[in-house]
Amino acid sequence: MNDSQNSTCKVLMHRYAITTEVDDLRFTYISNSILNSLLSHFTIMFNIVTICAVRKTSSLPKSLKTLLLSLAVSDIGVGCLVQPFYTSLLIKNLLKEIPSCNAFNMFVIILGLFSIASFLSVVAVSVDRFLAIHLHLRYQELVTHKRVVAVVISIWLLSVFLTSLILWVPSLVHSIFLIILWVSFFLVTTTVYVKIYLAVRYHKKEIQSMQIQQVEHSGEIANTVSVLKSAVGVFYVYLIFVACHLPYLLCLAVADPTVTSNTTKSLYLFSHTFVFLNSSLNPVIYCWKMRHIRHAIIVTLRNMPWFRKRKISH
Repeated sequence: MNDSQNSTCKVLMHRYAITTEVDDLRFTYISNSILNSLLSHFTIMFNIVTICAVRKTSSLPKSLKTLLLSLAVSDIGVGCLVQPFYTSLLIKNLLKEIPSCNAFNMFVIILGLFSIASFLSVVAVSVDRFLAIHLHLRYQELVTHKRVVAVVISIWLLSVFLTSLILWVPSLVHSIFLIILWVSFFLVTTTVYVKIYLAVRYHKKEIQSMQIQQVEHSGEIANTVSVLKSAVGVFYVYLIFVACHLPYLLCLAVADPTVTSNTTKSLYLFSHTFVFLNSSLNPVIYCWKMRHIRHAIIVTLRNMPWFRKRKISH
């Protein structure tokens, strides 16, 4: 194991309170273990249903479908691998069984892979909706399905590459890199959504003027309204992403890993749970803000065996 791996391991062990201080943080460990155990089941179930629903929603553009599926797959990865792994580390620590450095490094790799993939997928979905509004009729010509598939493959390859760096760079450098990456994401997506907001205002006025010749322009109006609604839905996905990741980024930016207090350690542990909560909330946003996906999810749930058995028993 090289010096960077040892450094990362020591910092992680300090942040996760792998000391006699576990007794002082018992409530934090127990509550986070319970929350993540419950959330992992919801995350897996909700996102599997979402994947089925998105695939069945014919009204969604193929590009948006592909990007939403990529995001849902990364969310399932969080529920299947990251949260159970995180819970096992918390329980081992609670029992004062110190996890090995290999276990910590493996957790960081899995967490990094799916977190970065989610991060890049949200950016890609935001940019896609921006292009759909601004390119308008040229959108389908320029944003082809093959190009979007290439983007998704690039997202996952880049996630693997960036995650592998975690094992070869010092922990401080890794933390600084995460903060810079997140700030860059915030600036890019905020700029995108400001432009989307201005475009939405413009198109609303355009739609109002077109309603005078509603029959002639009905197809164009419907298409524009659909694009605008999907952009608003994706905006809420972005807001939830920022809200769930902000506490973790603040902990990284503010906390000194060598002198961290028990209160800060407790906040650091809860900030991970907030990050994982994001994977459970994305399907809720789709149901709330994207009518066609909501309808497909309801149909998918009604066709599930347990729902049909319940209906028959009643």
